[in-house]
Amino acid sequence: MGRAFAIGVVLNSVFVLAEAAAGFWSGSLALLADAGHNLSDVLSLVLAWGATVLARRAPTARRTYGLRKATILASLANAVLLLVAVGAIVSESVRRLASPEAVETQLVMLIAGLGVVINTATALLFFRSQHSDLNARGAFLHMASDAAVSLAVVLGAAAMAVTGIFWLDPVLSLGIAAVIVIGTWGLLRDSFNLAVDAVPRGIDVAEVRAWLERQPGVREVHDLHIWAMSTTETALTAHLVRPLNEDPDGFLHAACEGLSHRFNIGHATLQVETSGAHGCRLAPAEVV
Repeated sequence: MGRAFAIGVVLNSVFVLAEAAAGFWSGSLALLADAGHNLSDVLSLVLAWGATVLARRAPTARRTYGLRKATILASLANAVLLLVAVGAIVSESVRRLASPEAVETQLVMLIAGLGVVINTATALLFFRSQHSDLNARGAFLHMASDAAVSLAVVLGAAAMAVTGIFWLDPVLSLGIAAVIVIGTWGLLRDSFNLAVDAVPRGIDVAEVRAWLERQPGVREVHDLHIWAMSTTETALTAHLVRPLNEDPDGFLHAACEGLSHRFNIGHATLQVETSGAHGCRLAPAEVV
């Protein structure tokens, strides 16, 4: 995935410079808004790329899980960054609505059309990974929304060229802001949830608990916790009451393999108790 990030950063950095210059030259707020949006995406790609590199670093005595969680923090930062960009776009759009300015529509259509091509190509680099990695999903959403926004700018410039109604430019900018917010909200929610150790999306805690309770010899499951170590790795800890505890090593191996294959939980730590939950201070549901 590092190659995809590198290609995306280079392509979009060059395009941001060209789009910003064209926006100032043509007087198009929509083009400048899209350039600002693309700049935030370049920064988000750099954050995501850096987080991916950090996640591969080996654990240390102080950071026993390594820096895997950097991918989650990068996703959260990306979402916040986009919302900050929206604030700037909305503020300038409102000002421009009060005083519309002429726009060189042909230049706007040319540059925005180029943006459609570049952003679509970059989004496709992350298409396959976005289903299994929230960090890649963030990059994909950024690029896909950019492609849609650039297409809207092309259509808006064409409408202004035909009608001569230049207040369409700030209206289009407000539409771009709305698209960004809608596309970012889900990423912000999921990133925040993972940052505070919520159960990752797609994992049903009740189903995991029921599966553990069905394992050989298990009478009860308590102190069950499931959280994300990174945007691609999930961890679990649980106490299992198993009075006889026959073949303990084989049981633990089979249970961990089952959690990995069935729920994609690759880092499971199971504590087996033979005396029952009444002897465990972490057994009550309200105790963490």
